[in-house]
Amino acid sequence: MINLLICGIGGKMGNFVYQTAKKNSNLKVVCGVDGAETNNFDCPVYKSFDDVTEKIDVILDFSRPVALDGILKFALKNKCGAVLATTGYNKEELTKINEASKLIPVFMTANYSLGVNLLTTLCKTAAKTLGIDYDIEIIEKHHNQKVDAPSGTALMLASEINSIFNGDMNFVYGREGGNCKRNKKEIGIHAVRGGTIVGEHEIMFTANDETITISHSAQSKQIFASGAVKAAEFLSGKPAKMYSMKDIIK
Repeated sequence: MINLLICGIGGKMGNFVYQTAKKNSNLKVVCGVDGAETNNFDCPVYKSFDDVTEKIDVILDFSRPVALDGILKFALKNKCGAVLATTGYNKEELTKINEASKLIPVFMTANYSLGVNLLTTLCKTAAKTLGIDYDIEIIEKHHNQKVDAPSGTALMLASEINSIFNGDMNFVYGREGGNCKRNKKEIGIHAVRGGTIVGEHEIMFTANDETITISHSAQSKQIFASGAVKAAEFLSGKPAKMYSMKDIIK
């Protein structure tokens, strides 16, 4: 049995993760950590990692980047794995995560949907096949409560596509204030925020007289919870390293 701690358990995604993990016979949610008051769970919920006394095999975080230091401190001290399903980390925080992965197993990906990770593979194939002659634009849409923009998934897609071009493409975020024609060596990234859109990503490959569009639309946040729980199950017992969805779907 894998002992799971859910960080951010009181949030919408944390609750999805809790309900999904409870249905998994290989996992046991032994406790949660959440700064907000909550009593909706049949496990203890602590305000801080300092209060956790249970033996933990994997931490699954669906909260905010501000929780990172507490997560890594606890994980390193207790030698447990960490599934980081939060987006919006800055460069300093990403450096901390990479350093921690040398000592403990860390699972991190910009999107925990298996469909989105398949989308990434399709986009790389399209970029390799179509080449520099096709302009590439990424449009992402999310609900009006999402804090970071562009989405971590859009940035992941752009980076994976850019790897096909040896990292030579520049990212252009929106086009306000532009006073020149579009450069061939750029990937446009555009963010839309509104209503209750769960998550939509559209990648356009456009050339003269032709447009190829690859897209993914999430109908429910459940797909992200299912992927994150699958990642937690996968990570348990793994050696120290940085893991991602590529390791699950390969």
